[in-house]
Amino acid sequence: MNKLIYWLENSFSPKMTKINNNVWIVTLKDSIMQALPLIFLGSIFCMLAILNEYEAFAFLPSFWTPFGWTMGMISLIIAFLIPLNLMEKKRLRKQRFNAAMAGVILFLIIISPQVIADGAPGFGHSALGAGGMFVAIVAGLFAGWVMSLFGKFSFFKEDSVIPDFVRSWFDAMLPIGIIIVVGWVLVDIVGFDVYNFVLSIFMPLQNVIETPWGFSLMMFVVCFLYSLGISTWVLTPIINPVLLTAIQANIDGTALNLVTDPTIYSAYLWIGGIGCTMPLVFMLIRSKSKKLKALGTASIAPTIFNINEPIVFGAIAWNPILMIPMWLQGIILPLVVWLFTKVIAFAPIPTITFQMWYCPFPISTWLTTGSIQGILLMVIVFVIASLIWYPFFKAYEKQELDIETKEISEKA
Repeated sequence: MNKLIYWLENSFSPKMTKINNNVWIVTLKDSIMQALPLIFLGSIFCMLAILNEYEAFAFLPSFWTPFGWTMGMISLIIAFLIPLNLMEKKRLRKQRFNAAMAGVILFLIIISPQVIADGAPGFGHSALGAGGMFVAIVAGLFAGWVMSLFGKFSFFKEDSVIPDFVRSWFDAMLPIGIIIVVGWVLVDIVGFDVYNFVLSIFMPLQNVIETPWGFSLMMFVVCFLYSLGISTWVLTPIINPVLLTAIQANIDGTALNLVTDPTIYSAYLWIGGIGCTMPLVFMLIRSKSKKLKALGTASIAPTIFNINEPIVFGAIAWNPILMIPMWLQGIILPLVVWLFTKVIAFAPIPTITFQMWYCPFPISTWLTTGSIQGILLMVIVFVIASLIWYPFFKAYEKQELDIETKEISEKA
């Protein structure tokens, strides 16, 4: 175990930190984070749309309309934000809005053939929403890359008498033109289906995650990184598009995916935060150790709202005794949820967008499932998580009690 901890601390963790600080990764993370207000609003409208299914609320307007203008526009916004943020990171601020516009145009060029083929022109196509997230990322990154290549390019000399704003107009025309022409040639002239090609690249990832083993592996990786003190936002560019695409398919009725954001963060899995740490907090509150009792008391309020940084960085991160049960939570709990939803069909699979992860359990479980069985499954997950935490907590408590007893005896 000591060798493993040494390797994780001195080799693995620094490499992950380097990846986490990579300009392209940071750009993707920031862009998705900046789009969260739209996702949150979409969650609210999606929940309200449930009322439209009942005759008693027939007087209400369709809440799917504002859903379409929020969550339904998420890919379009991502295609705008990625090039803009990339220019910011590369200190090419003068090009940021030109890059953002080019990203949007390229994205629309790519999805147009699919929109026409589906006979759904206008602004209601799923490609504009979560369904086009991967395409938006590719379009945004390509636009940002081309613009960065020409970041310091200019048709004019430094001592030119032409005003700066006019120079910037002409200088931006070349990279924007390249982006548009590349998209135009590939999609319209060559007839290459970029949209479905990009989706086919990421589809294996979607298919793997929507299996019990893929679900469990993904959650293990999340818990593993978090236990090392590495922010799981590093996985945002990979996980979030998959989860958003999956829940969009549930909403559209084209699939019934279990592995979605509502399932993980709001319905069943991460009670109290990543790693299902609420049971551990309750154990700490009742601990005989003064240190652990104080930590548990300080952590209970944020834990109710699924914010578990205090408990993770106060007790779990780089603590082998508690790192192991956190890893086990990531392996075992997803399999339990899969068993009682996909195999036995005891509890329902969420089919609405719900991004308000800070909503306390079991309120969020009820809002996402509307089912007593759903709440029962959440309780089952809580009990199993408690059983996993308990023996490791007792070992950690004994260790801390021994330290406190030794300190008291030394003072005496």
